[in-house]
Amino acid sequence: MRNVFFIGLVSFFTDISTEMVYPLLPLYLANAFGATPALVGLIEGIAESLASLLKVYGGYIADRFQKKKALAFAGYATGIVYKLALLLATSWLGVLFARIIDRMGKGIRTAPRDVLVSESANKNGMGKAFGLHKSLDMAGAALGILFTYYLLRGRIVYEYKSLFLFSIIPAIIGLVMFIFIKEKKVDKREIVEKPRFSLSSYQKLDSQLKLYLLVVLLFTLGNSSNAFLLLKAKSLGFSDSSVIMLYFIYNAVAALFSFPLGRLSDLVGRKRLLVCGYLVFAAVYFGFAMAFNQAIIYTMFVLFGLYTAMITGVERAFVAEISPQALKGTMLGLQATIAGIALLPASVITGLLWNAFGSTIPFLYGAVLSLAAALILALFMKNDIHIKSA
Repeated sequence: MRNVFFIGLVSFFTDISTEMVYPLLPLYLANAFGATPALVGLIEGIAESLASLLKVYGGYIADRFQKKKALAFAGYATGIVYKLALLLATSWLGVLFARIIDRMGKGIRTAPRDVLVSESANKNGMGKAFGLHKSLDMAGAALGILFTYYLLRGRIVYEYKSLFLFSIIPAIIGLVMFIFIKEKKVDKREIVEKPRFSLSSYQKLDSQLKLYLLVVLLFTLGNSSNAFLLLKAKSLGFSDSSVIMLYFIYNAVAALFSFPLGRLSDLVGRKRLLVCGYLVFAAVYFGFAMAFNQAIIYTMFVLFGLYTAMITGVERAFVAEISPQALKGTMLGLQATIAGIALLPASVITGLLWNAFGSTIPFLYGAVLSLAAALILALFMKNDIHIKSA
């Protein structure tokens, strides 16, 4: 678990940097460039979807060349370039370009990093390992958001770009943590042939893995950018600093529960956690749809953090343990790619529905798709997937 801890520290410091910026972006776009919810959705959807195309290739390259640490480092290093691009942006197109850079870096690093985590885990502790990583990841995000909140509330910083500049510091510290990460040496005699992935090889995958990939697609079509949650809070009278505190609450809850829920999935199975996670998400989006005061919004952000803790680490543990050994990185990347590609239509649809009908309808749309995802998993996913070997 030592290796997992240092991989987690990379994410911890990187997310301090990222979350000093992310909750400000929809506010920055609206205040500096007059962006509408539809434009915010378009920017987030394009950035996430284009970058997500790289996730499967990042995993495939990691499988083929076994250079997981180097790929992960390169992906995390783009975070610094992203912040510099934001500083230079003079229009929403500049912000879009910066977001694409950032998400491309995430696309490169996600699968190689997850393979490093899985290779550092004990045989029966995959959920625990991914839970620890996710906990550190979300803790960094919470700290970054808290830092931004107090700077804005205390009037220490008056401009968004000042925070963009300060956010580069933790990103650099995160890269330093790679010194302490050890990559598992692969015996070339164990690799009979270079990994290849095609339609025929997809058809040979475990049926449970194929089922889950389809569920991910369905669910993500209703899971639009988190920027819409922040815009909903803003519409109910939250100040910029209060919106940031809401996002802190979400990340803090996810950080607190990711490790114990990951460990729980090792004991009771992935299915229970995944189904419960989708049900909680449906409740959250229904709550956002019907919210009429700030107390409801606070409650929904707490539940949203709980949903993240239930799903993110657990689904990665599931994909890692049930994928063919030679294609583990490719499958982790494919899962992330499917989710990312679906985010574009999800965010665009949400933005258009919001512009046409207000905020209620788009959140109800997301809740319905999440309920459908939970129902499919409850009816068709096996109960013992947590003990099935890859």
